[in-house]
Amino acid sequence: MGRTADGSAGDADYGVIARTYTDHRRPDPRIAEAVHRALGTARTVLNVGAGAGSYEPLDRDVTAVEPSASMRARRPDTLSGAVDATAEHLPFPDGAFDAAMTTFSVHQWQDLPAGLSEVRRVTTGPVAVLTCDPDLVRDFWLYEYAPEVLDTEARRYPAIADLASGLGGTTEVVPVPVPLDCSDGFNEAYYGRPERLLEVGARLSCSAWSFVDDEAHGRFVAALSGDLADGTWDRRFGHLRELPALEGSLVLVVSVPD
Repeated sequence: MGRTADGSAGDADYGVIARTYTDHRRPDPRIAEAVHRALGTARTVLNVGAGAGSYEPLDRDVTAVEPSASMRARRPDTLSGAVDATAEHLPFPDGAFDAAMTTFSVHQWQDLPAGLSEVRRVTTGPVAVLTCDPDLVRDFWLYEYAPEVLDTEARRYPAIADLASGLGGTTEVVPVPVPLDCSDGFNEAYYGRPERLLEVGARLSCSAWSFVDDEAHGRFVAALSGDLADGTWDRRFGHLRELPALEGSLVLVVSVPD
């Protein structure tokens, strides 16, 4: 698989996704706190697959790597520019960083073992990977309305065991609760706000939706709209509207060298 004209290196074209991405994918401070905690006392941090800069700590020296030109252009002026590179070929010497992070990115890497090996090569301390556990992705009400979307997500996200094996050292898997008013609009962020997923921009900001056709989008909108209108969704899942946080598939995989 080659890079797109935009430079995207994974299976999704962020030259298209980037158009509305930052309208719906704003970093949530509670998730950010979990990511930053995992970095420990590191002063220099590598962010791989950095995108528009979500979750980068502002109080540390961050070097961002992002292959998509469209996503690099979305980085705010408060952040440094990103290096045009991929996880599999990091242009840095061994041990260049105290810690590394990557958020919602590993499922885009073309060669996961090579990317993980590279991140570990250039990092002396913890590596924090914010991702979704593919074994848990389907345990969500959305699966009843758009199974092909969550099947796509489950297929794309790497197994937690593969991440741990690729990074080596001592690995901890930390569940990350998703708050009810989560500002980062991935699918589970709308667990108690189903109406938001009727917005096409919200759906397309989750890359898995770009892999299903217009018919699937239409089926989903019709089914969810109908169930919201007649109260079916609320009878079955309405308790989620009051749940302060959902412990779903979102996890932090944190590897520390032995």
